[in-house]
Amino acid sequence: MQSASTVLLVRPASFAFNAETAESNHFQQTLTGLSAGQVQQQAFAEFDNAVATLRNRGVRVLVEDDTPAPAKPDAVFPNNWGTFHPDGRVLLYPMCAPNRRAERRPEILERLGQQFVLSEIVDLSHHEQQGRFLEGTGSIIFDHVHRRAYAGISARTDAGLFEEVATRLGYEPVAFHAFDALGHLIYHTNVMLCVGARFAVICLESITDATEQARVIESLTTTGHDIVAISLAQVARFAGNMLTVQPATGPELLVLSQSAYDALMPEQRARLSQHCDLLPLAIPTIETIGVEVPAACWPKYSCRR
Repeated sequence: MQSASTVLLVRPASFAFNAETAESNHFQQTLTGLSAGQVQQQAFAEFDNAVATLRNRGVRVLVEDDTPAPAKPDAVFPNNWGTFHPDGRVLLYPMCAPNRRAERRPEILERLGQQFVLSEIVDLSHHEQQGRFLEGTGSIIFDHVHRRAYAGISARTDAGLFEEVATRLGYEPVAFHAFDALGHLIYHTNVMLCVGARFAVICLESITDATEQARVIESLTTTGHDIVAISLAQVARFAGNMLTVQPATGPELLVLSQSAYDALMPEQRARLSQHCDLLPLAIPTIETIGVEVPAACWPKYSCRR
């Protein structure tokens, strides 16, 4: 199965604009006219509404509370520091920004171990000391069904480390370079690519090298994916940042922000709706200041106690 039936969310304690990540994240913005306290309150409200909406649709949601100290402005994005795999392996990733490294909290894994079998914890964080980074499912998009892994190489996604991880997990690596409208490398792959079981949402125009683009298209088409192409303008409105999840009952869901939903053309929504139900979440503060789908996922077929 491609989609997770359980998602892990971390309720932020110190959500804020992260200056340490802004250098490589050109989508990240401040919200003018709001105090730090107002930003946090809006983020809290958006987070709680997202949790309630997912649960109301039958998705199992595990919520961990962030700790106040040290301050972790991006703690709401646990998918960057860890991935959880069907054989019980957990991978902990090297993070580019020093103030994000405290997000990897052993006590979270201890509590998860009470509900799931954690067969092995693979800690890759030591690569931070050599300046090699790989930020979870921000960097890597997994096609679990066909055992392929996609990554846009950037300051936060080391090419060699990506290949090492993909090979270790038994996935075929598909690497490329993706650029935004100003010619900057796109910092995270999941900003411009989402892979579902039967479809892929991708900004092809961001992959400017013809050979790399052809390789990605061939990989997606040979694995039977319906390719829904989006533009760089739609990427700027978060239309590439989506995630499929599987509720306990009912159809598969495609979770995306309300901004992303509004950016899609009617025909794009119609094509995606052939594969799953679209579930937009209103998270304007979280996505503008942080820019990420705020969930780490545990696959449906994970070992579970």
